[in-house]
Amino acid sequence: MTDDKKNRSEPDRSRVSGSEDYEVRHFAEKHGISAAEARDLIRRHGNDREALMAAVRAKGVNRSA
Repeated sequence: MTDDKKNRSEPDRSRVSGSEDYEVRHFAEKHGISAAEARDLIRRHGNDREALMAAVRAKGVNRSA
C-alpha cells in the first residue's frame, strides 16, 4: 500500500519507510549519507527514525544542520 502523504500524524513521522524511495532519499540527503547506506541502516536497525538517527551519529557522518 502506498504511503499516504496527507497523513502526517506522529506515527507516520516517527518512521522511515524503506520501501518508499522518496523517504529513503530524504533521510539520506538530510544526514549526508547515500541512499544505499540509508537502506542498509533501515535493514539493520528497523524503521524507527530516532534509532536510525542514532545509528548515523554513531557512524560519525551526520551532516544535518
